[in-house]
Amino acid sequence: MPNHPTLASLAADLDAGRTTARKLVEECLAKIADPAGEGARAFIHVDKDAAIAAADAMDHLRKARAAPSPYAGVPVSIKDLFDIKGQVTRAGSRALEDSAPAEADATVVARLRRAGFIVIGRTNMTEFAYSGIGINPHYGTPKSVFNRGVGHVPGGSSSGAAVSIADRMAHGALGTDTGGSCRIPAAYNGIVGYKPTQRRVPLDGGVPLSFSLDSFGPLARSVACCAVLDAVLADEAVQPLQPRAVKGMRLAVPTTIALDDLDEEVARTFERALATLSRQGASIERIEVPEFHDVGVMNSKGGFAAAESYAWHRYLLTSKGDVYDPRVRVRILRGEGISAADYIDIVGARRAFIARTEKRIAPYDALVLPTTSNTPPVIADLADDQAFATQNLRSLRNCTLINMLDGCAISLPAHREGDMPVGLMLAAAGGSDRRIFELAAGMEDIIRV
Repeated sequence: MPNHPTLASLAADLDAGRTTARKLVEECLAKIADPAGEGARAFIHVDKDAAIAAADAMDHLRKARAAPSPYAGVPVSIKDLFDIKGQVTRAGSRALEDSAPAEADATVVARLRRAGFIVIGRTNMTEFAYSGIGINPHYGTPKSVFNRGVGHVPGGSSSGAAVSIADRMAHGALGTDTGGSCRIPAAYNGIVGYKPTQRRVPLDGGVPLSFSLDSFGPLARSVACCAVLDAVLADEAVQPLQPRAVKGMRLAVPTTIALDDLDEEVARTFERALATLSRQGASIERIEVPEFHDVGVMNSKGGFAAAESYAWHRYLLTSKGDVYDPRVRVRILRGEGISAADYIDIVGARRAFIARTEKRIAPYDALVLPTTSNTPPVIADLADDQAFATQNLRSLRNCTLINMLDGCAISLPAHREGDMPVGLMLAAAGGSDRRIFELAAGMEDIIRV
């Protein structure tokens, strides 16, 4: 994002004394409080006093040369799905409002704090993370950064997370990704979103949607920013990111499902990015991935998300079902009709799908495909349930392929400045996280030319 600070530039400014943690926090708080902005809808709770106190503490530690990391004092937002000690975790819902405050931070929140990042507040989300659109009838819907006078959806389910970054209300965001919930809002807001290999980042302290598919990942303004946050979340050493040269990259474009029914702007932007990469020396091969057809079969009755969310929600639905967003409730209730035998079949089918797909894509550095088949829909156009369902499936489709693969993936902004936001996704088999970051860093500036 042009002229927007990155974690590296913020760390340099803090180290050189050009700014302070207190100043960074106050600037973010002012953005959140701006009545002309999206702060009231992007955040469910703002931790103003605690954030200022933490900023002062980090400034004192830096003066004493005892800052816990170069990023100590940088404000980050936390999706409302995560436990923060002393706060109620609502997961974007009214059904959990009377729950007891969390007794401890989620593991990922604790890791961010340990590195000195400052929690600025809890961001809005699709209720219980169950949609790729980002509409929330309980707390309002923040608008995508694009064409706010019209009002486009922010993408879900990490809606407020993406808007907090795009509007400089935070400089990093913690989100979740079960079927694209980091990557879709990143694509719809012109930022970067990352879905890590699931096993790298612990799921403790987060309200689950699907324990088989949930991943916890970052949203930020650059690939390098996401790489830093990802390392902190995974409790790995933060290492300098070495971008790969585009020349010699081996990229595969899956023609099965991933290119179907693309909005004209998505198709045009994606093809322009591919042409640019090709001119720069990348080897790009269009391949069929027939295994992708298996995903629709596995999800035909609701899949892992319906089965596993119903298991978690079934008692809460009995007592509080009337306060759920009806569009979320009906999707969770699909899990009631999934038998144990059905579930076991899905588990086995996914295992076979992963093995066969990994073998097919092994010769390539990464898959490259549009993050979503659609551009961010206009909020007013989704009042009709059928229109909502259609656009929701279009937003989730490509990202879901990678969650079912148990892979890792990043969404990069591919559109030119001022154009409708379009995301380009790089993805690979699980365990390829570092390679994806290196590839993405090598192409993030090139693909928008």
